[in-house]
Amino acid sequence: MLPDFVHLRLHSEYSITDGIVRIDKAVARARDDGQPALALTDLGNAFGLVKFYQAARKAGIKPLLGADIWVGNPQEPDDASRLLLLCRNNDGYRQLCELLSRGALSQGRRERVVLDPAWFEEVGCDGLIALSGAAEGDVGKAILQGRIDEAALRVMAWKKLFGTGYYLEVQRYGHPDEEILVAQTAQLSLDADVPLVATHPVQFVDRDDFRAHDARVCIATGYTLADKRRPRIFTEQQYFQTRADMAERFSDIPQALTNAFEVARRCNVTLTLGKSFLPDFPTPNGEGLDEFLVAEARRGLAERLKQLYPDETVRAARQAEYDERLDFECKTIIQMGFPGYFLIVADFINWAKNNGVPVGPGRGSGAGSLVAYSLGITDLDPLAYALLFERFLNPERVSMPDFDIDFCQDNRWKVIEYVREKYGADAVSQIATFGTMSSKAVIRDAGRVLDLPYNFCDQLSKLIPVVQNRPVSLAEALSAEPQLQERYEREEEVKELFTLANKLEDLTRNVGMHAGGVLIAPGKLTDFCPLYTQPGGDAVVSQYDKDDVEKVGLVKFDFLGLRNLTIIELALDYVARLTGERPDLNALAFDDPKAYQILKDANTTAIFQVESEGMKKLLKKLAPDRFEDIIAVLALYRPGPLGSGMVDDFILRKKGLQKIDYFHESLKACLTPTYGVIVYQEQVMQISQLIGRYTLGAADMLRRAMGKKKPEEMAEHRDIFREGAKESEIDERLAMQLFDLMEKFAEYGFNKSHTAAYAVVTYHTAWLKAHHAAAFMAATLSSDMDSTDTVKIFHDDAKANGLTILGPDVNHSEFRFSPVDPKTIRYGLGAVKGTGENAVNAIIAARTAGGPFKDIFDFCQRVDRRIVNRRAMEALVRAGAFDALDAERSRVLSQVALAVETAEQAAANAHQNSLFGMDDLSAPQAQPRQGNADTQSYPRWSERQRLIEEKAALGFFFSAHPFDIVRAEVRPMCPMPIGRLEAGRDTTLVAGIVTDVRTQMTRRGKMAFVTLDDGEGRIEAAVFSELFDAQRHKLRMDELLLVEGKVSRDEFRDALKLGVDRLMTFNEARAQWAQGLRIDLRGLDIRGLGGVRRLYDLMQPFAQLADASTSTSARGCPVSLTYSNGSAEAVLEVGDGLRVRPDTDLLDALRSLLGNERVRLDYQLGAQQRVR
Repeated sequence: MLPDFVHLRLHSEYSITDGIVRIDKAVARARDDGQPALALTDLGNAFGLVKFYQAARKAGIKPLLGADIWVGNPQEPDDASRLLLLCRNNDGYRQLCELLSRGALSQGRRERVVLDPAWFEEVGCDGLIALSGAAEGDVGKAILQGRIDEAALRVMAWKKLFGTGYYLEVQRYGHPDEEILVAQTAQLSLDADVPLVATHPVQFVDRDDFRAHDARVCIATGYTLADKRRPRIFTEQQYFQTRADMAERFSDIPQALTNAFEVARRCNVTLTLGKSFLPDFPTPNGEGLDEFLVAEARRGLAERLKQLYPDETVRAARQAEYDERLDFECKTIIQMGFPGYFLIVADFINWAKNNGVPVGPGRGSGAGSLVAYSLGITDLDPLAYALLFERFLNPERVSMPDFDIDFCQDNRWKVIEYVREKYGADAVSQIATFGTMSSKAVIRDAGRVLDLPYNFCDQLSKLIPVVQNRPVSLAEALSAEPQLQERYEREEEVKELFTLANKLEDLTRNVGMHAGGVLIAPGKLTDFCPLYTQPGGDAVVSQYDKDDVEKVGLVKFDFLGLRNLTIIELALDYVARLTGERPDLNALAFDDPKAYQILKDANTTAIFQVESEGMKKLLKKLAPDRFEDIIAVLALYRPGPLGSGMVDDFILRKKGLQKIDYFHESLKACLTPTYGVIVYQEQVMQISQLIGRYTLGAADMLRRAMGKKKPEEMAEHRDIFREGAKESEIDERLAMQLFDLMEKFAEYGFNKSHTAAYAVVTYHTAWLKAHHAAAFMAATLSSDMDSTDTVKIFHDDAKANGLTILGPDVNHSEFRFSPVDPKTIRYGLGAVKGTGENAVNAIIAARTAGGPFKDIFDFCQRVDRRIVNRRAMEALVRAGAFDALDAERSRVLSQVALAVETAEQAAANAHQNSLFGMDDLSAPQAQPRQGNADTQSYPRWSERQRLIEEKAALGFFFSAHPFDIVRAEVRPMCPMPIGRLEAGRDTTLVAGIVTDVRTQMTRRGKMAFVTLDDGEGRIEAAVFSELFDAQRHKLRMDELLLVEGKVSRDEFRDALKLGVDRLMTFNEARAQWAQGLRIDLRGLDIRGLGGVRRLYDLMQPFAQLADASTSTSARGCPVSLTYSNGSAEAVLEVGDGLRVRPDTDLLDALRSLLGNERVRLDYQLGAQQRVR
């Protein structure tokens, strides 16, 4: 007969650094083996406890909750030992949560969570059972070191602390000296009268998972599998052992197995799941929450109505309607027990508004609540736009309300700190998230530990398809991607990599923090769950994810950061700076023609929610001219409505090109805002109420049922709807037609409350762009200065809107972009790469204290060089921030080192003089050495080099377009600008700067999509695999490329595209068509420039000997010199021995030496240039 045995030690995937056990699989294995219970004891955390608890209960297995912990040694801090803790009861669960939290939150902790032994007495441990840790415990370590007496003392110390809850642990899993350890531990058990318990350290489920587990450990520790230096502390025996396996291993001490079962019997923890525990909201005078909610809501509504209806007569006429809705909502909220929730949310939102933290007008279905509007939680009148309270809080379906709140991104932390101070630091935390090894990531991770080349793994990873922004699984990828399947079958390394990666795919890899979730507990958070913080971090998070914290009863409040609110706030500050008045956006009516013109023109870069190219196309077609249209646009721009024909119907009806059908007179008010098209979920609910006699609560249930598409539910609702229509005396055929229509559009219908609230932000940003473009675009440019791609987009849009953007300037720029006047913006120094906010603030402080800088020497003497280092100075020079002081950037850059040295010398002299009491006006001052710097030689930059250096500092070409430099030379070859191209059958030669290259795998191989830009337009050119393989070296960013191919229209993108037949670099084009290189030496001091020899040395590396048998381009370009000696002038033809390749590098060198106008290429061009 098999012994009663239960696994008490198991590391799941949530141990993070080791363990690859998936919880469901472990529970199933225990159930199949007849084990009545199972423990989860992850290393130093409780990340997976709730998931494990639920999975075990569902499988009929008793869940044992615990953790495998490190316990510190006060005498030797680096000598921590292991102890296994199991929760005996609910008090033990709370004690474990507190202990794990203290360990995770302790100051200066390293990777391991180590508990201080003193905490056991401080926190209490009477609700815990402790196992000695076997070879890794302090008792086991002492035994293995031959210190038996010390081991006995430690046993007695633990026994005194845990009493009958302390067990000596023995294991047999292939550990060195384990038999000595088992024998000595068994003897100690007898001597100290401490029970002996057998455990098995389960790290993986099946024996053949050992290599995958080793790989998991290597991923966490940075080793490769082949590394002989890596620690090898696990054995292949650490898989899930059956009761029969354990009976065989411990046949000599069966009581140790029975004791494992006894430990399981003693552990009885019951988690209360699904019941929410709200924190207590302190009312000012101790009133009840119900009464206080009603009073605050009525007071708030009175204030709102004064703003909505300034005319008392109109207000009095509407009062009853609002009062009735408010009373209904208040009664529902009180009945469902949520007054505290509303008051808590209103409190921190109103604190934010009163303390300079911008708050969004609303988000999600909460915008449908009049109580929320009255309390200041939302800022949109729900009655004005038919927003329904029941969509948010349904009295017929009790569920926790959930307000998602948008705060200014930069100041969200202030609100979290306010909440932490109000409710106590012990009661407030953020929420953990768990990153997993997705298919793409696991290929790279597994490849690294297999020591495969990065490029090899990266290529495979990129072959995995992405569907709806998520990579498909490895198995799906092999089925979907033929090239991947082919390589898997052909290459042994690929097969080995996938075999390993398959076992690791989707395992938990790391711990993160939820973007906006904040927990507020009614008391200590550790009464519900343990807390965690990353090593070296200070953000406290729960150890459970957002689903599990809600299951254990904690209430999540979403504090979301919205960048657009930050932009709006800064824009309003700028408007006040420019005009002296700060606009009140909340007082705006939604009727400004200029704001709607921005939307009609699709001039919506930087406009909230409508920035994408697809949305711009929709706006142009729809041409919104009222607020309801903006709400509709935000709801309609989704795959479902776009593909269903709803959008087309909406546009045609709005323009009067299609008849509007309201189906029934009673639905006219409901469907008028959307021209008879069912766009919103709220409309589905209203139709159910008006036609089917549903309550709005029941209508919400119908809406949900339609979304789930359960046939039996839908049949039941169809009958209810039919009967309701009959009572309303509505034709059954019409009623069923409406029901079918509702059912069809329910899957497309969107939450109007959410889009209505977001439409407010859309309108406000459009209004700011229409009326205060410089302020708005300066704020927008400042919002993401670290992303040069984003800055470039907003920079181009600002210029397209008629704004001038002045370059960065050390004497005028601020950290952010700032408006100079209603039509001008000054570049922010913080957007220069390599500066940083501290450096810019130091520059501004020096400028404020001493006035404008005079030159680079003055700058270096006055700024704090500990903060503004040489790298920052050079970046500012490259960006053009010193142009107003000296426009020759290469000269200023060459002076930086000397200027820094001069400033340091001046500082040293000043310090020395101070020591000798000479720090008065008579003390000698170090003089800057500008004179020497001015005359010293420095490399002069060509215009092209100047732009390259500028791009290095700013991330894009700011002061000019690189095509401008070559435009005059290129246009004879390619006369048609990109902006004037048209689709056609003829082959066209197009020239532009390469601004983007992206590759894509196809069945025929890799192809490239190249974006060409000539300053007048952009076009995407498709380079197919054969040409790409042969000439990929020509696709270089920021270089001029000439492309021959056919122009056609891409209907999907609504843009032109170019199918490429041939590629040509600029140097190749010059070599083919240049007739001669003309150099003008008239009026120059040739000797001062180094003589003719200098010219020869520059040209000689590019020389090509003439050979009549070779092509024109291979024979080189003839050179002629125009020379004058004062009395005569001649054109000297240089011999064939110095024909040259007319490369950019040669031309730049000659122009740098002689000047741009003195170096010219002459071309012999045909009517149509072709690459031969």
